[in-house]
Amino acid sequence: MEILISPDPATASALAAKRIARIIRNKPTAVLGLATGSTPLLLYKELIRMHREDGLDFSHVRTFNLDEYLGLAPSHPASYHAFMRTNLFSHINIDPSRTHIPSGLSVGAEVAEECVAYENQIREAGGIDIQILGIGSDGHIGFNEPSSSLASRTRIKTLTQRTRRDNTPFFRSEAEVPHHVVTMGIGTIMESREILLLAFGTNKADAVSQAVEGPITASNPASILQMHPVAKIYLDELSAARLTRAEYYRWVLDQKPAWQKDGP
Repeated sequence: MEILISPDPATASALAAKRIARIIRNKPTAVLGLATGSTPLLLYKELIRMHREDGLDFSHVRTFNLDEYLGLAPSHPASYHAFMRTNLFSHINIDPSRTHIPSGLSVGAEVAEECVAYENQIREAGGIDIQILGIGSDGHIGFNEPSSSLASRTRIKTLTQRTRRDNTPFFRSEAEVPHHVVTMGIGTIMESREILLLAFGTNKADAVSQAVEGPITASNPASILQMHPVAKIYLDELSAARLTRAEYYRWVLDQKPAWQKDGP
């Protein structure tokens, strides 16, 4: 893992956006894995700025989102379909037919069938070039809650009460937060060629320290990223506060050539 500690979320997000932009410019048909929630909002704003001001071209990019709530239509304001339209897709020149988000309207046996289809779509696209992740306060990635199989594939998951509480701000009340989701599995995420995990704020500090410096365990699903060959972790000072080797991570970055310091 490469740990990049920035003074604040905006600086960290800008560094991550530079890396994504470099991937797209080098490979215009890049496949991006996208996350939702509050963490990637500044990253998406910077990508939108790069598109408008620097000509970053998304016309041949393909995207796959990590997850979606079961029971929410794409038009529901708290759905991840709506989130992506509002915070990224409607502001860049991406072809809607090249964007993929799990369905929240599947029922019964359809759920498993659509999960298999989603895996096949990723495979047919050539795999994910760069996967964006956040991390839950309990260490989950995507909606792979603690105890999830580290080899899991896209499937239905039941959310913990903690995750439902954490996601309440996106709904009118906790009672409205769905209990079930479709999420990319940890095994699916780990097949991405490169992973960028962003984490900001004091409430992520424990999960980050356990994921980066603790044992690899299903109790902290993000800890599996220690096994990925190209995982970059973008932190602010608050989320990095419990890292025992923080000064070493800063020293390592200082030793890199200037042209590499944005995490090429």
